[in-house]
Amino acid sequence: MPRFYCPQPLVAGTTIDLPEAVAHHIAVVRLAPGELITLFNGEGGEVQACLVTVAKRSVTAEVQAHVAREAELPYAVTLAQALPEASKMDWIIEKAIELGAAGIVPLAAQRCVVRLSAERAEKKLAHWQGIIVSASEQSGRNRLAQLAPLQEFNSWSKQQDLHKRIILTPRAQQSLADWARHQPPQAVTLMVGPEGGFSDAEEKAALAAGAIGLSMGPRILRTETAGLTALATLGALWGGM
Repeated sequence: MPRFYCPQPLVAGTTIDLPEAVAHHIAVVRLAPGELITLFNGEGGEVQACLVTVAKRSVTAEVQAHVAREAELPYAVTLAQALPEASKMDWIIEKAIELGAAGIVPLAAQRCVVRLSAERAEKKLAHWQGIIVSASEQSGRNRLAQLAPLQEFNSWSKQQDLHKRIILTPRAQQSLADWARHQPPQAVTLMVGPEGGFSDAEEKAALAAGAIGLSMGPRILRTETAGLTALATLGALWGGM
């Protein structure tokens, strides 16, 4: 059954106008009145809805029963990803959402080749938010991951939060898998460097601020592989995959 994000109240028995982007998608795939779709608004659970009218730019649907179904990991994993080259960030975010990431923090680190002005960063954030929505629709998630504004690594790494922070580094003596086997499932933030990794100064600053340095094993992974492998590793060891 097709799934769509619909950020508005979804009350059983009401007929609603679907967002223009959803209406366009429904028209493109040629769904017809009477067909069933699934809607979610990010507040938890989902509803079944029946299409009432379908036009090129306008679609209405009758909301039916609410289903309290969730597909979230039982612990929150945030991916703090230093900006990679080209369009790699799009792919990283899409796959991180499929793997259950609860948050994405884009980082501007010393070795990042990509540098975004304030205007370009705003456009990128809007684009990445769209990827989060699409990946959530596709993967069956009913809650949207939180997307943070672009952060400068040095200032962000000094901030304190309730999540344990893990900086992935090949210089660490312990692997993420070995560490996770001896830890209960918990909220964590995974810090992944750009091509070339975090600089020595950045790594030292993160460790001094309380981050745990862990490796991904004996092989050096690319920036677009490391965070996703870490998410999959935690999912395999802590459950929820």
